[in-house]
This record gives sequence, structure tokens and C-alpha cells, in this order.
Amino acid sequence: MLKKTMLILVMIVTPLSQSLANEERAKELIQKMDDMYRSTASRATMTMRMQTPNYDRSMTMESVTIGEDQMLIRILAPKKERGIATLKIDKEMWNFFPKINKTIKVPPSMMMGSWMGSDFTNDDLVKESSLIEDYALALQEDADYYEITLTPKMQTVTVWDKIVVKINKIDNTPAEQAFFDDKGRKVRIMSYKEPKQFGNVTLPSVLEMIPLNKEGHRTLITYDKLELNAQGVDQKLFTMRSLKQRLR
Repeated sequence: MLKKTMLILVMIVTPLSQSLANEERAKELIQKMDDMYRSTASRATMTMRMQTPNYDRSMTMESVTIGEDQMLIRILAPKKERGIATLKIDKEMWNFFPKINKTIKVPPSMMMGSWMGSDFTNDDLVKESSLIEDYALALQEDADYYEITLTPKMQTVTVWDKIVVKINKIDNTPAEQAFFDDKGRKVRIMSYKEPKQFGNVTLPSVLEMIPLNKEGHRTLITYDKLELNAQGVDQKLFTMRSLKQRLR
């Protein structure tokens, strides 16, 4: 009887242990993905290209970050948008428009709205929900990829029914994120492309967002320059005063 009880316990504990180990590995991979372009502090110059059946336009931007909670993005070109800036502090976000000299706080109801007319949302920048804390993670794998399915927890406020992330096993860099709506339909895909050397690390230099419900639409973010663990990124950069600073 004792042997039978011990056998049942082993059968119960072993799958549970494997499940917990898989979840911890999934958290580790997702955290690394979140930190990939930021590190302790970062500076970057990026080009955002927005393509639709009606137009094709590009913007040059610079950004600075400290960890996950502080970020400042400023548009450098074209002239029409030059100086427009976005500040993120924790889970709050503001936009500054120099032509009308106005600062607008982005309310929670607008987090899923388009950022500067692109296919990226305000929430993509702010990441109001933590993928690790606010989602349940399930890990599967094949010969080439880890596949992590993120399902929102009961208390999580989000429009996504689930997010499926594919990560390359060879270097642990992300390959793709797929976003599903509340009816289980895949509605957009973000792909990571064109690996490039930045300092002593190799990272995808292009992020491509394609909304599957908008034929002919896509947005590309290309990292032209990226400095990780950047020196001299001051806390004073992440203030309302800095947000309103005008470009010459």
C-alpha cells in the first residue's frame, strides 16, 4: 500500500515540477525579450516606415531609456513632425506637440490607439501590462523554436485573448509575436528581422508589425543605431520639462 501511495505521489509531483520549470523558463525568455533593446539604459536612433495602399512615409526618431519604466522618444524628421515627443514614466504616458505648444496625457482608454499613425499602439510603447506578471505562460518547443503562449489572468485588462511568442533556440532572440482577439482570431503579427551587431551583441534590427485586418498595411521600425548600457543617461531627461524641450 505504501509503495502504491509513493508511486501516485511521484506521478503527481513530476508533471507539476516539469510544469513549474517550464513556466520559469518561459518567464526567463520573455524577460530577456523585454530587456533586449533597453538594458540598464539605452540610446537609439530609429527609422519608422508606415506603408498603406494610399501612402508610404517615414520618420526618424531618437530614444533614450532607463530600464523598463522610463523612456523618451523624440521625432527628428520629417520637418512636419519634428520635435513631437513621447514620455513614459512607469505606466503613464504623455505626448508633446511643439506646433501648438501642448502636452497631452494619454488616458488608459487610448492605450490601444495608434502611435503617430503607425500600426504600433501606445500600449506597445508603454507596455502597461507586464507579460510576466499579468499573463499565464505556457511553454512548448520544437527543434528550432520555443513557443510561449501568454493568456491574460483574470484581473488583467487587455484586448488580447492570447499572445503567442516564438523565440529562436539558437540565440534566444524573438522571431515573432502573434496577437489574438477575444474571438480567437489572429489579428496582427510582429516579426523580428535582419540581425545586426550592436556593440558586442547581435539583435534583430527591424521590427515589422502587420495588422491582418488591414490589407496592405505594415509598419517597420529599423534600429539604425543602438547603444546598450549607455553611459550618461540622466534621470533629468525623463521629466515634463525635458519632454517640452524644443529642437533647434
